[in-house]
Amino acid sequence: MKYYLGVDAGGSKTYAMIASEQGQVIAVGRGGNGNHQKNCEQAEESLQQAVSEAVMASGLTRDQLEYSWFGMAGADREADFRILRPIISRLSLPRTEISCDTWNALRSGTGENYGVVLICGSGVNCAGKNPLGVMHQCGGFGYRFGDFGGGYDLSMEVFRSVMRAHDGRAGKTVLTERLTRRLGYSSVPELREDYLDHYRELPADIAELLFQAAEDGDEVATGLLVRQGDELGLAAAATIRQLAMEKDTFDVVLAGSLLTKGDRSGIIKRAIEQRVKQSAPGATLRILNREPVVGSVVLAMESSGMDVNHEILDRLSLEQVIK
Repeated sequence: MKYYLGVDAGGSKTYAMIASEQGQVIAVGRGGNGNHQKNCEQAEESLQQAVSEAVMASGLTRDQLEYSWFGMAGADREADFRILRPIISRLSLPRTEISCDTWNALRSGTGENYGVVLICGSGVNCAGKNPLGVMHQCGGFGYRFGDFGGGYDLSMEVFRSVMRAHDGRAGKTVLTERLTRRLGYSSVPELREDYLDHYRELPADIAELLFQAAEDGDEVATGLLVRQGDELGLAAAATIRQLAMEKDTFDVVLAGSLLTKGDRSGIIKRAIEQRVKQSAPGATLRILNREPVVGSVVLAMESSGMDVNHEILDRLSLEQVIK
């Protein structure tokens, strides 16, 4: 029997999963921040913790792991891999591979080994792989480099919308009362003066106010969510063109908490779909309903030469024990 390790390392949590070649989940492990761009030492500690927990719970030795795949937030450029390779090597695993976490999210969300993935969580990212195996990443580097959205950007847009509504540059919005109450102020002037006098970070979960306000019919909130979807759709369309997939049939996997949990009314999804269908009518949007670590296990299996069929993928999902 062969065993495989998959790891999904994000900015808030790290998961490790060990599964057999038949798709039976043997053990899992957990850690905190796994993004080296946020804190390199913390990321290494999280990886060590998650992998050690999984190995210990499995009853296996590290040498018994056939292949290990690490899907890592922040693994975007060669400069990142030069930092990550030594960290992974210190885990003392026999055969390993590192990729950006876009790829394991994609593989977790589709039964094929190609397609496009859109991530919208604390930030945004887009990547794709065509049937010939050619890969392309679009964005993922933040607002300055052309991205828009994710939890931090949307929280800033909520703040800006409230300020603009207060001074008359934009329409009124229920976000005004909800933001001031959420941050603990009695009025917009009090909020503005305090933020001018003191440098304060906006909590990323302020973006949740957008979804609540949009569900209540607020035009400002709805407009921001439509823009978020349109921007994600533009990234997907650019990736589709770059990979010459306009006439292909494939899945567009929607991942990240704002897409899988936040977009309850489907405003973002509908805007994405409009852009995607204009570029590739044969594309199908699929909301990721498995943990991305499942994709890391599948990629580990495929890297060792296994043909991972739908039955194995479904078994990994059904027996998934991470909540």
